[in-house]
Amino acid sequence: MTAVPTKPVFLTGASGALGRVLAKWLGGLGWTLVMTDIAAFPDPLPPGASFTKADLNDGPTILRLAEGCGAIVHLGGVSVERPFEEVLGPNIRGLFHIYEAARREKARVIFASSNHSVGFHERTESLPADTQFLPDGFYGLSKAYGELMGRLYWFKHGVENVNLRIGSACPEPVNNRMLASYLSYADFSRLVVACVTAGQTGSCVVWGASKNSRMTWWRDDARAELGWEPTDSADPYAGQLAGKVSGDPVEERYMGGAFCSIGYSRSAFAPAGLFDSAKG
Repeated sequence: MTAVPTKPVFLTGASGALGRVLAKWLGGLGWTLVMTDIAAFPDPLPPGASFTKADLNDGPTILRLAEGCGAIVHLGGVSVERPFEEVLGPNIRGLFHIYEAARREKARVIFASSNHSVGFHERTESLPADTQFLPDGFYGLSKAYGELMGRLYWFKHGVENVNLRIGSACPEPVNNRMLASYLSYADFSRLVVACVTAGQTGSCVVWGASKNSRMTWWRDDARAELGWEPTDSADPYAGQLAGKVSGDPVEERYMGGAFCSIGYSRSAFAPAGLFDSAKG
């Protein structure tokens, strides 16, 4: 039986796909949730939960909503690749408001980072959690910024944070790439529970992928310390998805997949190492 937190949990991005899944899961565990999103919450509220429509750019409102909360599960913000000006407000300024709230409340932050913070690593690599960031767009760049914000607030203010580098969180995998990157909703929900209820976390990273036999890209993270191990898998879909590829050499070369191809202007076959820039 998972312990129920003694303080409410602040959930941003509650009206998105993952937010709705998590609200139902945590509500079913008896957790008290303070939820917010820029869009209305479309489902019945879980027992004991409250919802306030708010913009992450509105710092005073975010501070007010976080009052008395022991953890902030931050799913809010732009969740796909968009022009920089669209990403800037919610993902950069908005995250600052989240961390200021966490600092004031002495709350732990569980940050929905992304594999797109390292998307330009090639699929032949095997990355430890402390690998260098290679974001594949402005969205991925904002997630790298978010992880660095967490490090700053941990070292400077002692704000604990767990950065979830989510792979492909969806009901089921839909292409060959997701045979490696798939994260089931149930594994995601159990991971968030572990992040909130674990002992001290410092500032750490967990790769968000289910127990997929093809998941050889990511390794050496904080899951053992958090007490989380995925139980679902993309493997049952391998037969039907093994040949389902895009035909785009950029998308199929890099971990970030289709996000890497958006606005891509180099040769698809150019060397991609950091010391090969003059050759590209």
